[in-house]
Amino acid sequence: MKLVRFGEKGKERPGIWMGDGRILDVRALAYHIEDYNDHFFANYGIGQLEIMLEDPGAQFVEAANVRLGCPISRPSKIICVGANYAKHAREFGHEIPTEPILFSKATSSINGPNDPICLPDEARVVDSEVELAFVIGKTASKVRQEDALDYVAGYTILNDVTERAVQKASGQWFRGKGFDTFCPIGPFVVTKDEVPEPGRLHIWQKHNDQVLQSNYTNDMIFSIPHLIEYISKGMTLLPGDVIATGTPEGIGSAHAPQVLMNAGDRIELGIDRLGFQSALVQ
Repeated sequence: MKLVRFGEKGKERPGIWMGDGRILDVRALAYHIEDYNDHFFANYGIGQLEIMLEDPGAQFVEAANVRLGCPISRPSKIICVGANYAKHAREFGHEIPTEPILFSKATSSINGPNDPICLPDEARVVDSEVELAFVIGKTASKVRQEDALDYVAGYTILNDVTERAVQKASGQWFRGKGFDTFCPIGPFVVTKDEVPEPGRLHIWQKHNDQVLQSNYTNDMIFSIPHLIEYISKGMTLLPGDVIATGTPEGIGSAHAPQVLMNAGDRIELGIDRLGFQSALVQ
């Protein structure tokens, strides 16, 4: 299934993307499913959706011209992995890491997949980074790699927008990656049964039709099971948490000349099976 949240910003409704021009309106059929939040994932929500697909009373809305929001509501945290593709680490002058480099993005930076990306007044060197992300489906603590995928609800796309000058000047990454609208997520959370091999997906980004990034997720240094084991050793992952797995080489600031985000630019990015984003920079 492809989980979506649709409607006006701040008033999104949970739905299922049918792939035929329609969205199943979940709340119209099941009032107890308020949203795709921690309660939903922790209480077998995906199993309830599977039943709804067969319900003759299901109600649908036309998908054309409907705004899609971030497909997850209020994750407790967004954890990102830095330098998880060897060539990307090298283009930034990093050594290949021997264990995952973790940082976080502010939950207030979450944006819809096709909403405008708004540059802050101090923006100088802004990059877009396409990343495979996954959503935690149940509380995870001290998980072993061999069991790790049991804790994944599904997969999505995350754009780790970053202001590099701020990132470097402050000596830490949080502020440069945490500006409002700097975390577009979606369009879908695709349930894991539809993504049997998340480590073998084509991942790409275009900037005004220029291809910047094009690679495959099997180039990741640390796999998804490895990341879940590593993070959950001492940090409990909660249902609905989002973990972004890093970006491949080719980001705009690494090009010569640099390809940076400016007002009026169109940023497109996508991953096999997970859809794509298309956002205007403002």
